Amino acid sequence: MFNLSNYNFRNTKVLIKNFFRDVLRKIISIFQSASIFLLRKFPKIRSRVNLITFFIIASLFINFSLFSPPSDFPVGAIVTIEEGATLEEIAGQLKEKKVVKSPFVFINLNKILANGKGVMAGDYFFEEKSSVLSVISRTTTANYGVEPTRVTFIEGTTVYDMANVMKNKFPKFDTEEFLEIAKNEEGYMFPDTYYFLPSVSSQAVVNTMKNNFDKKIEKISEKITEFGKDLNEIVIMASLLEKEARTLETKRMIAGILWRRIDIDMPLQVDAVFPYIIGKNTYQVSLKDLDVDSPYNTYRNKGLPIGPIANPSLWSLLAAVTPTDSNYLFYLSDRSGGMHYGVDFEQHKSNRYLYLN
Repeated sequence: MFNLSNYNFRNTKVLIKNFFRDVLRKIISIFQSASIFLLRKFPKIRSRVNLITFFIIASLFINFSLFSPPSDFPVGAIVTIEEGATLEEIAGQLKEKKVVKSPFVFINLNKILANGKGVMAGDYFFEEKSSVLSVISRTTTANYGVEPTRVTFIEGTTVYDMANVMKNKFPKFDTEEFLEIAKNEEGYMFPDTYYFLPSVSSQAVVNTMKNNFDKKIEKISEKITEFGKDLNEIVIMASLLEKEARTLETKRMIAGILWRRIDIDMPLQVDAVFPYIIGKNTYQVSLKDLDVDSPYNTYRNKGLPIGPIANPSLWSLLAAVTPTDSNYLFYLSDRSGGMHYGVDFEQHKSNRYLYLN
């Protein structure tokens, strides 16, 4: 139940002594109060020794019963221990939620048996009644009794998409708080499969995904250094590529075209920004939409948008720093996902007629 391999026994003797001293004080207090009551109620009682023995046994039984679970223990319920609460506060919460009978016993046994280890915050599921010893063991080892939920964010997911996914998985998840934290991290929250507990906080989700981004990007760090552009520019470009192409080969071809457009001071004219700006897919965008006033509009503004429009995959990040050189300046995707390139606008118009119109 408890791991003693790294146990520090230095203060254990004092802790045990203090614990049983306090228990004895409780017993004596109970005995004194009850004795006074009974002697007043029954003045003819002569056998003080028998009375003392009775109350010591009774008091020991009462205190021993505190180790067992309450009769109304919350079987089948999830009990939440809040982040940052003190041991005393947690003991009070567990008493209030009928998990333990005595905060005093929980606190002191935690200090003795768990070597002073802190109680781990989170949601604990109890499928059966548990003694105070079992509760201490579980809460100090983060044995939640509930399996983490699998959550998958697909490549190209925005932080708004992520908020919806989390809300669907965890109805109590605070999406407003999440968006407030995550809105400035767009592009740096790596789309992947994660496992979260129901009590996971918005900050924990953001931190987990950002840490994953840092680990993933490390795989191509040398290529990023060789490419010589700022990481933020690379992430923004990768977010465009994520929305514009499917395969690594195609992403690299489009990366070459878009970097070339920037080099010759030509607007990027990437349609993939419009779902991010106005919520329309690229086939719904009208000529009027192309003139929408937004710093993300790559038709009105030259160069990269002011920030990423999605959270890109590692392939898109890799493509952004390993672009394919070509003579093409234009490209388009047909309705089946096939890519068609043009060296000039006339060839691009021909491709539109052949593959879209």
